[in-house]
This record gives sequence, structure tokens and C-alpha cells, in this order.
Amino acid sequence: MTKNEGSVDRIVRVVLGVVLIVVAYVIGQGQCSTWCWILGIVGLIALITGIIGWCGLYAVLGINTCKVPKKEG
Repeated sequence: MTKNEGSVDRIVRVVLGVVLIVVAYVIGQGQCSTWCWILGIVGLIALITGIIGWCGLYAVLGINTCKVPKKEG
């Protein structure tokens, strides 16, 4: 799988993912609503894509923010 996210993109995704997960957790303390689950899932997706450096939506749309694509393996 070829990486298609640059360094800045990955950092933003990881930070945003952590923030969204924390916000979802804080909101869910009283009772977890639909918004709590949505924020948590979006945050988890952002965190995972930021960690692995590959975004499926970017691949479908042909977007690549990585200056030098690196192949794993």
C-alpha cells in the first residue's frame, strides 16, 4: 500500500482524531447520544489514517499530499 498522506496531513489527522475522541468521551459521560458515537467514529478514522499514512478517500479521488510516496514492504 503506497502512502498518500504528507507529514503535515498526518499530524493534523492524529491531533484532530485524539481531540474528537476526547470530546466524544466527555460528551458521553452523562449519556451517550448519536453525536457522541459519530464524533468517536470520525475521530477513530482520522487517528488510524494519520497513523498508517494512507487514506482510502484520497486514493479514490487521486489525491496525494505525500511528497515522495513510499511503498511498504
